[in-house]
Amino acid sequence: MLSEPRSGQLAAWGNALLAGLVSPDDAVLAIVGDDAVHRVEGLPGESGPVGLTLALGRLRALGVTGLRVALPAPGHPLGLSGPPAFNARTLEAEEAVVCHGSALGLVPEVYEAGPDGDVHVEVVWHCLAVREAPPADVPSLGEAERELAEALRDATEVLSRLDVAGSGPVAEAAVDAYRARAERGREVLAPGYPPRAVRVLELAQRVGLLISVAYENGHGGAVSASEMAARAEALRPVERTARRAQVAAYNAFVEERERGVR
Repeated sequence: MLSEPRSGQLAAWGNALLAGLVSPDDAVLAIVGDDAVHRVEGLPGESGPVGLTLALGRLRALGVTGLRVALPAPGHPLGLSGPPAFNARTLEAEEAVVCHGSALGLVPEVYEAGPDGDVHVEVVWHCLAVREAPPADVPSLGEAERELAEALRDATEVLSRLDVAGSGPVAEAAVDAYRARAERGREVLAPGYPPRAVRVLELAQRVGLLISVAYENGHGGAVSASEMAARAEALRPVERTARRAQVAAYNAFVEERERGVR
């Protein structure tokens, strides 16, 4: 969870664009990031794939007023509302954007080519029909913040109990990567997001960092298969909480609009 999902970038900067807070060029630049190009396939009224600028304009014309994120995992349809075909494709991709104001959703498919260090990445967003219903299991920002505070304590306790090393080159690299990202500023959520959403996302990233260290920094004291399984079992609810908070942060823009805050 050290890197943000593409669906998060699309939703955050797409929301800012729909609200008139950023230009199309700035929004697309932020969404594409280090990828080579993003296209959208299956948009109503379009016979083939189109670029992001045209696609976002088309979505606005179709009545889309906001974008939400879904980050499901097996057994946890986080942010989804159906139908089964959309849910299945999103579960395979592990992420999607769900449109508010029109029954459409966007699921990314990533294509990579080239050697290490010079990988060319193209993303095709498949536009599919969705069911207009409340998304599954998405907490409010307040709930997410409280749950994350508990999850952070739980994750720290699990790492200590299972003797997962908190030092060494891998752990240090993970911490350095997190700090470097945090120092880049708070543009992950784009203009227009409430400060609490930024705070929740940053805390979710911190919890995700601890989970990554636990899984990637060797076996620590969990040397047997049963101990490794116990560690995974203990961290699973922590990871689930972090994903729920991540979705809550990205969806805050639309939730505030629905409540009439903006």
